[in-house]
Amino acid sequence: MVGPALQVGKNVIVERKDLQQLFNALSKRGYRVVGPTARDRAIVYDELGSVADLPIGCTDEQDGGSYRLKKRDDQALFGYALGPQSWKKFLLQPEMQLWGAKRDGGGFQVLSENEAAPAYALVGARSCDLHAIATQDKIFVSGEYVDPSYKSRREKVFVVAINCTEAGGTCFCASMGTGPKATLGFDLALTEVLELNRHYFLVEVRTELGAQVLREVSHREAREEESETAEGLVKKCSERMGRTMDTTQIKELLYRNYGHARWDHVAARCLTCGNCTFVCPTCFCTTVEDFTDLSGQQAERRRRMDVCFTMDFSYIHGGSIRSSARSRYRQWMTHKLATWIDQFGVSGCVGCGRCITWCPVAIDITEEVHAIRESQLSNAPTISARR
Repeated sequence: MVGPALQVGKNVIVERKDLQQLFNALSKRGYRVVGPTARDRAIVYDELGSVADLPIGCTDEQDGGSYRLKKRDDQALFGYALGPQSWKKFLLQPEMQLWGAKRDGGGFQVLSENEAAPAYALVGARSCDLHAIATQDKIFVSGEYVDPSYKSRREKVFVVAINCTEAGGTCFCASMGTGPKATLGFDLALTEVLELNRHYFLVEVRTELGAQVLREVSHREAREEESETAEGLVKKCSERMGRTMDTTQIKELLYRNYGHARWDHVAARCLTCGNCTFVCPTCFCTTVEDFTDLSGQQAERRRRMDVCFTMDFSYIHGGSIRSSARSRYRQWMTHKLATWIDQFGVSGCVGCGRCITWCPVAIDITEEVHAIRESQLSNAPTISARR
């Protein structure tokens, strides 16, 4: 044991110089440590070899349709908001083989991928993304139909959360009740504190597994003033959100306004590119495709990520049932904020703001909700003949 006795729910201090010990402890247990790193002028998630791979001294500026990576004046490890990627890239495979087959005499032999699911340690998971993972757990693990690939990966995950102390220009997790402080889905939660002559982390131990790992990391019990400092940083972050969304009866609001003229306004700008769904941490649309080699000896069926903004996604015999940009954007936003609640009991939006940042034409989901709500209050015309 490298520090005092650890109990679930306890707060301890880990100095910046000792954080590598956490990486070592996770690697020793067979985890592939993945987390944020700076590459291609953005914060992306990838495998990390050491603390040095983190985006040290980096921050980001975000607004509608705008993202810029910048240098900070300090050596913060987690001093940014969010990049374009979410953790679903590790849990919900972007592409996978469902089954394969090859000719075998007069019949065929079914082939299967027997590769074991990797054990990931997610380092630097934000609260909004932890809520997104919890949402996908409801869909792929807790429901009537279990996704075996997702389940096998999810069961092996260790989570090191990071409480946000920097709010992004498009963040609105405080409005959605999903942040900035991590409250669920983690083993350890870190709050980074930089003072004039100190750089340390307040660490909350949430699970027994987290306590076991942290026992191999130099630490000491947190003093009251250190806990208060960390809590103060998170509280200030919640007060500096770049966006807000009023979610009062939002499901009923959208159900009443399928014919609202605002859908024409947003459709005039929407490129139906699907960026908002690719970067969304909860979107999970997929398609299934069959392939056969030129010899006709082998075939396979693959599942890959898809987006509901394509014409083909809603194609059934006779054509697409959502042929206009208006109908496709309305489907996406209404599903995210309304029908998702009926299906899964939670909102499909966690307030991360990625869809705003990475929309090429800066369509803002918070602005669209606000516009529809304001029109109801002002009794402005809401009906459009277009569908």
